[in-house]
Amino acid sequence: MDKQGILSSLPSVDEVLKSERGVQWQGAFPRCYVVRAIREVIEAQRKAILAGNSGETSGEVLLDRIGDRARELSEFSLRPVINATGVVIHTNLGRAVLSEETMRHVTRVACSYSNLEYDLGQGRRGKRYSHVQRLLRDITGAEDALVVNNNAAAVFVSLNTLAKGREVIVSRGELVEIGGSFRIPEVMSNSGAVLREVGTTNKTHGYDYERAIGDQTALLLKVHQSNFRISGFAETPSIESLVAIGRQRGVPVMFDLGSGCLFDLRPFGVHIEPTVQEVVKSGADLVTFSGDKLLGGPQAGVIVGKAAHIDRISRNPLLRAVRVDKLTLSAFEATLRQYLEPEKAREAIPVLRLLLQDPEEIRSRARRLSTLLKKRLDSSGAETVEIRVIRDVSQAGGGSLPEVPFDTFAVALKPRQPSGLSVKDLEGRLRRNRPPIIARIKEDWLLLDLRTLSQRDFDPLVDGVKAALAVT
Repeated sequence: MDKQGILSSLPSVDEVLKSERGVQWQGAFPRCYVVRAIREVIEAQRKAILAGNSGETSGEVLLDRIGDRARELSEFSLRPVINATGVVIHTNLGRAVLSEETMRHVTRVACSYSNLEYDLGQGRRGKRYSHVQRLLRDITGAEDALVVNNNAAAVFVSLNTLAKGREVIVSRGELVEIGGSFRIPEVMSNSGAVLREVGTTNKTHGYDYERAIGDQTALLLKVHQSNFRISGFAETPSIESLVAIGRQRGVPVMFDLGSGCLFDLRPFGVHIEPTVQEVVKSGADLVTFSGDKLLGGPQAGVIVGKAAHIDRISRNPLLRAVRVDKLTLSAFEATLRQYLEPEKAREAIPVLRLLLQDPEEIRSRARRLSTLLKKRLDSSGAETVEIRVIRDVSQAGGGSLPEVPFDTFAVALKPRQPSGLSVKDLEGRLRRNRPPIIARIKEDWLLLDLRTLSQRDFDPLVDGVKAALAVT
């Protein structure tokens, strides 16, 4: 059949809609997406025919493609994935996973009206921040607290309130860039504060701050190097030293702590991450940090510190632009409550539980997954891929603990030749699986890191691997 004849055999949109499968799709998916899928598939086939690459043109093949496309269009864009990377606080995969206890509270609040801004005791309008302020005071030891939508906003609104039009002194070695190419100098500039750099990239001394303080100085700002580290011939004043200088010269000290750790990690060999409690105890006037990193809660920016400064920030009109909603507050309150009992927090908060796992427990799960894969793969699949358990290291992620390796074990997969399947092909197929499986490649092996995989992930993961290895 010539091209014109093949083109004329293509069905119309209306014909497909009225077909048995078309009617089924309209019952299962939004009609607008069914129509779009039909048009896209038919148009793609028309272009292929005109280009001489028509391939399989049977009606059933076209209908299968249309069904797949309608299903794809109808899926939620934001959906769960299986994290096999071993990165616990994976920014691209949503950072901190919330506990089931936390989500039960979020569901209760979301499915009903709530006292978000209503004082039940007084019977009048209340403040949304009150739901977490007491907890933050009790846990951190700070005089008062506020919560905004992320740590960049916390830094921004604090600088805008306390230093607009005035100087903020920062060490050159702490002018960091965070995710999305946002930089401390740019955040500071847009807040209205004037940056005053002191010291050098690798060394800044207390006297650098003292010499820079003048009539226009509003704040001394320290930025925790949570997502990078300068080592070797390097030095920077401690927060205690800055607080002493600030008190002597009458200048408030603010510490952008970043990761926001509320749990002492030193008993587990991590000595580079100060807790919020320690920084507050040092006398810092303001401390800002994230809610969805080491703290293990929802995305939020927290400001704790002296009541007078918090009160000023709470009256800044910008606070409304960066305020959190009831879902964030309910999740944050539930997460914070678990910190009232530190040992409970270690087990109940997924970020802490995943980071502090015993490597031998991870090895045991890796062996179980490896055995299950070998058992469930058919003979053709088993011949297609090599499977082994290897020792490796995981990362905390999210810009937290960059120099701390966490011992782990992974199931490593390598396609055998001449299967024609590369490691990159396998990674791509798993990523497009339902549910998506996100793994990492290392030295021509695809690694499924068991640090971030639980037993409930095993069945869908094995099914995904089987599908990815299937001959197409």
